[in-house]
Amino acid sequence: MHSELNGITEIRVFSPATVSNVGSGFDIFGFALDEPGDEVILRITKQKGIRILKISGDNGLLPMDTARNTCTVALSSMMKKLNLNFGVEIEINKKMPFKSGLGSSAASAVAGVFALNTLLKNPVTLYELLPFALEGERISSGMTVHSDNVAPALFGGFVLVRSNDPVDIISIPLPKDFYCTILHPHIEIDTAHARSILPSSISLHDGIKQWANTAGLVAGLMKRDFALVKRSIEDNVAEPVRSKLIPGFEKVKEAVNYFNSFGFGISGSGPSMFALTRSKLDALKIGNIMKKSFAQANDGNIDSDIFISSINIYGPKILG
Repeated sequence: MHSELNGITEIRVFSPATVSNVGSGFDIFGFALDEPGDEVILRITKQKGIRILKISGDNGLLPMDTARNTCTVALSSMMKKLNLNFGVEIEINKKMPFKSGLGSSAASAVAGVFALNTLLKNPVTLYELLPFALEGERISSGMTVHSDNVAPALFGGFVLVRSNDPVDIISIPLPKDFYCTILHPHIEIDTAHARSILPSSISLHDGIKQWANTAGLVAGLMKRDFALVKRSIEDNVAEPVRSKLIPGFEKVKEAVNYFNSFGFGISGSGPSMFALTRSKLDALKIGNIMKKSFAQANDGNIDSDIFISSINIYGPKILG
């Protein structure tokens, strides 16, 4: 298949960061951001095999070994499945924090398979690209993979992962006036550790509260009922445990709750935190509040970054 290629053989693709879990939707909710994200340059070559030519923006943390890099593992899975008999060279520019809870590994995996599929004039659908990108996630996480980062990065918007086996992804309509502020503390939280400290079971009482909140969050988004979104985004399972890994979390949460925000929580396994607002101006204001509160809580000893973004409804995009 595709033994002879005509036309463009190089492409540059942006793939977005994502916020997963989204409060009450542990492992099942996620949405894509306009920024930050990753960029991947992919070239098709006659020399077989996959080669990483360059990785930038990662401070030397990511492996050049194609068997251990999320982007190239995803590409390898795709090329084997499609029986492609050419080679690929890639360059990866990490433009988002590492181990930040913003789906860094998912962004690279999605960028790679989306880029190759585009060069091949889309022989498979976006939905069919999902398993390839998930193989890249598997290498990164070292555990059973979940789709709550890969799916929004690939499809854009706000997604519900109804099932991982078989994969069943549902897009949830979003209000247009929907902005996200990200506070990224300069600390790292290992995803495997953040999962290992979670309770293996919860009480029926807590389960009922969580199920009610997940349903309420979906209803609130679809009805544009921001008060309902704010009431329903509460997480009774992961946040009480994982918040202890983030210095100053409670102070930031308290400050956000005084402002005109309709949602706050931990992005993924952390340490990044997100706040939802209805305008860019509010998103900028709440970013200043979050950063100031975090600095005060940590006596200025831990730096942080702020990202302001609308919701990315398109997923990855071609840059050139």
